[in-house]
Amino acid sequence: MPLKIPVAILIVRIALLLLLAAFTVLTSADLLLWLAIPGLPGLMTQLGLATLLSGFALLLITGLLLIGKLVVTACLDYFSTRQRLQRRLLFSQAKQEQFKQLFYFKKVQINYFNEVKRKRLLMADNRQQLQALSHAIDKDLLMLKPQISNTTYLQLQQENTRYRNQQDIEALLTLQQKIATLV
Repeated sequence: MPLKIPVAILIVRIALLLLLAAFTVLTSADLLLWLAIPGLPGLMTQLGLATLLSGFALLLITGLLLIGKLVVTACLDYFSTRQRLQRRLLFSQAKQEQFKQLFYFKKVQINYFNEVKRKRLLMADNRQQLQALSHAIDKDLLMLKPQISNTTYLQLQQENTRYRNQQDIEALLTLQQKIATLV
């Protein structure tokens, strides 16, 4: 079974071998310069620099080509049908979740306003009932006025007014029963 090695790895290996060869040539040029051989160290230095430059250029070009390939692959993947469908699905799910949250908060808002309205109606109804009960007590007191003393009448009327202002329906009912027993 043949071993498949990606081309980029082979190019990087070649570039590293070129760099190693350049360092070897530059070291040998340094050695030749130390041995005082005329002309050859200059040629070896130029060969070493050319090899070093070609190794770095090969690494740079390989890196740029790999980055370009990755960018093109990423762009093609991003605009692929599978990715477009995936984005549409995610968008639809996000919209559905947004609608669920909107529905929940609308429900909470409607329940809150209904509760406020119910309490307001209950308070208005309680006030109306208190007024009606207080008015009925006033009528009963007017009917009993000739039969009871003036101080008792005034005391009962003050209690009626006080309980009505305090909105104490229990006390008004008790007062009504008290007036009924006076008859």
